[in-house]
Amino acid sequence: MSVAIVIPALDEEAALPILAAHLAQLDPAPADVLLVDGGSADRTTAIAEAAGWRVATSERGRALQVNRGVAEARGDMVCVVHADTLPPLDMVAVIEETLADPKVALASFTPLIKGLSKTRWGTTAHNWIKTWYAPLITRPHLFVRGVRLLFGDHAMFFRKVDFMAVGGCTPGDAVMEEADLCVKFARLGRIRMVPRWAVTSDRRIAAWGPLKANWIYFKVGMLWAFGLRSRMAKHYPDVR
Repeated sequence: MSVAIVIPALDEEAALPILAAHLAQLDPAPADVLLVDGGSADRTTAIAEAAGWRVATSERGRALQVNRGVAEARGDMVCVVHADTLPPLDMVAVIEETLADPKVALASFTPLIKGLSKTRWGTTAHNWIKTWYAPLITRPHLFVRGVRLLFGDHAMFFRKVDFMAVGGCTPGDAVMEEADLCVKFARLGRIRMVPRWAVTSDRRIAAWGPLKANWIYFKVGMLWAFGLRSRMAKHYPDVR
């Protein structure tokens, strides 16, 4: 079994050098690293190529980019890593060990939200707790059947064959594309968050402030829960 990393990206020239240096230290190394660019106007693809990654292009939208990346990934198992997230250096071994259990359909690392000068423990705790409370509040009938919500900054991973079998991400989703994916994967087996940190940038919190950021996270989740999908992206602006 082999592990591929898929990185959906758009105008991420500021974050990618840090991620590239980090992924170069992975031990063991992944079988494939593929960046899927959604139409960047900066040096995103040049940085990826210089790092030795493969590059594919897609229409803009994380759901579309993830679907393209998984379809082209050269690995039996795939981990979707955002440009501002640093998974553990032994991520390949952790993924292989976790997915060796046939009862686990979808898993992720545990996000630690961190900036240059501080760790955002409050938002980190909220991010962890909403894995359980979000489906409990919004989809209680699915919660009792094992649905848990993982998010993009968790660095989610799965078997490629299972992703293709459930139909991948809902194509129109630019935000909360992970939520529907979790619902789909719950039909195949357990959803698990592995107790290993994936360090993710606090850039949204730094831009919006902790209270506003957590309110936006909650509001977008509720829009998804009540089927107001077309309004999600409007309430979740880009931060680069």
